[in-house]
Amino acid sequence: MESLTYREPSSGSYNVSTGTGTFYSCVSQITIGFDLGGQVAIGISHWNSPFPPRGHPLCDSPDGVRSEASAAAAQQLPEYQEPVSCPASLSINPISSHCSASQETISDSSTSVSISLHGAELQWQSPHRRRVLRAPAPGVEAADFSFPPNRSPVRMEVSLAGAPDSPSTQDNVPPHGKPFGTSLVKGVPQPNMLMVKYIKVTLGQNNLIVVTSFLCFSPQVGRSRSSGLCFSDGKCHIDYILVYRKSGPQSEKREIFERNIRAEGLQMEKELSVCNSDVIFLKLHAPWEVLCRYAELMNIRMPFRRKIYYMHRRYKFMSRMEKRINRFRGWLPRKPMKFDNNTLPDLEENESFTAPFSRSRIHHFTIHNKDTFFNNATRSRIVHHILQRVKYEEGKDKMGLNRLLSNSSYEAAFPLHEGSYRSKNSIRTHGAENHRHLLYECWAWWGVWYKYQPLDLIRRYFGEKIGLYFAWLGWYTGMLFPAALVGLMVFLYGWFTLDHCQVSKEICQATDIIMCPICDEYCPYLRLSDSCIYAKVTHLFDNGATVFFAVFMAVWATVFLEFWKRRRAVLAYDWDLIDWEEEEEEIRPQFEAKYSKKERMNPISGKPEPYQAFTDKYSRLIVSASGIFFMILVVIAAVFGIVIYRVITVSTFAAFGWALIRNNSQVATTGTAVCINFCIIMLLNVLYEKVALLLTNLEQPRTESEWENSFTLKMFLFQFVNLNSSTFYIAFFLGRFTGRPGAYIRLINRWKLEECHPSGCLIDLCMQMGIIMVLKQTWNNFMELGYPLIQNWWTRRRLRQEHGPNAKASFPQWERDYNLQPMNAYGLFDEYLEMILQFGFTTIFVAAFPLAPLLALLNNIIEIRLDAYKFVTQWRRPLPSQAKDIGIWYGILEGIGILSVITNAFVIAVTSDFIPRLVYAYKYGPCAGQGRAGERCMMGYVNASLSMFRVSDFENTSVPRTDGSDMFGEAVKYCRYRDYREPPDSPGEPYSYTLQFWHVLAARLAFIIVFEHMVFTIKNLIAYLIPDLPKDLRDRMRREKYLIQEMMYEAELERLQKEKNEKKKNYRAHHNALP
Repeated sequence: MESLTYREPSSGSYNVSTGTGTFYSCVSQITIGFDLGGQVAIGISHWNSPFPPRGHPLCDSPDGVRSEASAAAAQQLPEYQEPVSCPASLSINPISSHCSASQETISDSSTSVSISLHGAELQWQSPHRRRVLRAPAPGVEAADFSFPPNRSPVRMEVSLAGAPDSPSTQDNVPPHGKPFGTSLVKGVPQPNMLMVKYIKVTLGQNNLIVVTSFLCFSPQVGRSRSSGLCFSDGKCHIDYILVYRKSGPQSEKREIFERNIRAEGLQMEKELSVCNSDVIFLKLHAPWEVLCRYAELMNIRMPFRRKIYYMHRRYKFMSRMEKRINRFRGWLPRKPMKFDNNTLPDLEENESFTAPFSRSRIHHFTIHNKDTFFNNATRSRIVHHILQRVKYEEGKDKMGLNRLLSNSSYEAAFPLHEGSYRSKNSIRTHGAENHRHLLYECWAWWGVWYKYQPLDLIRRYFGEKIGLYFAWLGWYTGMLFPAALVGLMVFLYGWFTLDHCQVSKEICQATDIIMCPICDEYCPYLRLSDSCIYAKVTHLFDNGATVFFAVFMAVWATVFLEFWKRRRAVLAYDWDLIDWEEEEEEIRPQFEAKYSKKERMNPISGKPEPYQAFTDKYSRLIVSASGIFFMILVVIAAVFGIVIYRVITVSTFAAFGWALIRNNSQVATTGTAVCINFCIIMLLNVLYEKVALLLTNLEQPRTESEWENSFTLKMFLFQFVNLNSSTFYIAFFLGRFTGRPGAYIRLINRWKLEECHPSGCLIDLCMQMGIIMVLKQTWNNFMELGYPLIQNWWTRRRLRQEHGPNAKASFPQWERDYNLQPMNAYGLFDEYLEMILQFGFTTIFVAAFPLAPLLALLNNIIEIRLDAYKFVTQWRRPLPSQAKDIGIWYGILEGIGILSVITNAFVIAVTSDFIPRLVYAYKYGPCAGQGRAGERCMMGYVNASLSMFRVSDFENTSVPRTDGSDMFGEAVKYCRYRDYREPPDSPGEPYSYTLQFWHVLAARLAFIIVFEHMVFTIKNLIAYLIPDLPKDLRDRMRREKYLIQEMMYEAELERLQKEKNEKKKNYRAHHNALP
């Protein structure tokens, strides 16, 4: 405990004032000190003859006091509600662990001391809270002050009352005099909030303890200290927090680890948790020298000169054009999507050239302030780099924080958020409290959903890796605008041409065409006109613009990826990631533990490391591949179960008592099947995550990046197959292999496979995509924000019950961050996976559902703010890390782009009726041979696309229970079905395929080949024509390289000139010294 000590002569008196209760005695020494756990103690020792006034409760005996006297003294303490202010004469600051002890001495002429709190409000608790105790043994403590959870001990003031010219000689009357104040400690912050738990006065061998409580609070609090972002001295910034339990294991490793942390130059300070006395917070600070040393070792690029761009003539011409455009824009309203530049801080490093930091050339870098030269993200990254290389076992090559986290030596490790994200004052009038507050107001707040993201601020606060994710998400969302607009136009085109569609007209007017039952026994005969509504809905998605939209989306996917590469290059340049290379990764602790007995030399580092044999590695890969194949079979089994459900349910709904369900049995079957499929998808996702984790750990990847890539591929494969398997079935298999009436293909020789609706199968695919997309995105958004919100709400509720309604507001920043939810163990994996699956859903079957980009756009607008809100308010601050791009996800996006071309070709050719209509218009319709195809050319298409079936040819298991006389007035003899087959009375083979069937089949195959080759050619041409780097960026990179070389050249010349001057100076000094 560090202390300040007051000494006075052996005679005299003093008083400890708590309200109106006053106790008198003589004192030779008073000690006021602070310990590292946030406690303040006032110690009184070396008592001499006490001479309290006569009649005072303490005068029962000359040798001491009784407990009754203590009770009487306690009754003198009133309850205060009014503020109390006292003049200050001695200000005492807490002393941190790395500072030396400090002492101040009060004047010997002082004869009485009044200890009080200078501040705002002083309140006594209710009388039943006060109690009288008796200490078991004498001590040196006179009062214990404990601070509330989030307030560091900032300032306590001791007032001296009475310093007369000559000391009083009366033994039984305390001296009185005018108050005086002389501050012995200067330049301290304003007083903070203090909670006094009890006052304890020790008199020699006897003890008088008065237990009470009051609150002292001053609103004028230094921001850096009260926010809990610094050490106790208010100067050392906290760069990293480690959390452990005193009762936790591996204490010896932890002690060695902390001792080696100090050896690396990091400063440490420990803090007890307010909520749990077993939890210890270890605060770490990196001094300037340590930051400079490791910034040089890590090749961190820092700003050294403002950017000056060279303007070519062509750019001068463009600037003149831009001036003219800006004149026109002056008449337009201010851009609503951009932020006010005055709101965002000056991110100077983005406007400066950078170079790898070097201590020998430190004068070349723009260092305005050493405390802010390295931003908080860089400081945390440097400290984490140090912690990953500090040993925790002496004499062994065992090091790294991750391993201590895995063996529970430490419970958590995280950098601090920069204070609260909320403020009582408006950001427009008072400015931002900190970067977290600024991010909340300008990014995570729902009121700014329409504005661009402050990417530079995100990168500064969360690091480049998270910044790139949000940059990609924002770019993807922005690129969805044209896709959503074109998709909406295709939908509206179908809407406005609905009344002119010849096929829909014929279906709606076909009251005399009787369709065969779609299921066995219970399904009745239907009029084709009953499908009028479904035919019109199908036309909204399957119209003449569908092919154009499919080609457009294939080109859009290529343009999106190519321009993202350009955007990524610009961000990589602005964020100094062009020449960044990942550091050599550590070996995973699991790999090291498994193969520690086998070692070989690392060809890069030259150090021995664990080695996995070739046979062991590939045997594990084979087992893992077998597990993947088995899980795919599980997906197929789930789809098979859905197919059986659809087959059984359609008959059940056809016999349903409710007419609405009975008349729409097929649609009801599709809707319920999709909902059940969604539930199965979500359940299997949980299973797949566990299986993927098991298989990845079984493979024993060597490094974390290898583990992450392996896990990513498995999870994407599992979830992609799980999400899209039913969609593939509906798109390419539903109604394709059912046979024909009288010769149905049955499942397990029992159930007839499901047929398409009389208006086609596209309506089933649209329902599948629409329901799955809406439900999945809604569920994901709820779980992303709802789960952390519920957990954090439960934590706040528990804290309110234990520590009062304002508990969280009084906690230090590290305590508040610790109570937040940690970022999930897989980092950004879940965020990327959700968006990649959405991208696949948007592009792969977009020809069947043109509104998919619009739904994706609306979801992403919400997704950006949900993720922002989650990162800023609900999660602990993740470790800022660097990355050049989005990693393996870009390759997956390219693969989805290629797959989307193939699937859309099959959707147009196989699922939709585009090709059959085209063949009919040019070959069999009224305009056959005329080389044109309009709506007039489609007359008679519906009749030509339906085949005839004789009811008497039904199988015994397929005969409907009703012969149709109740609906049509007479028994049905013939019914129609969708196919190109000969009629039952054909002179040739009845029910055989017609020539038109083969023409349609050939046209479908030809369309698939032509469409794929054409779209792939366009995609490759666009990819070739769009360079990966913009020309102006290429010029800026060349200019930066030139300026860096010039800087190095100037630095070398300066060094040589300095050496030359030193030689001249030494020569002259030597020459003058000669006799």
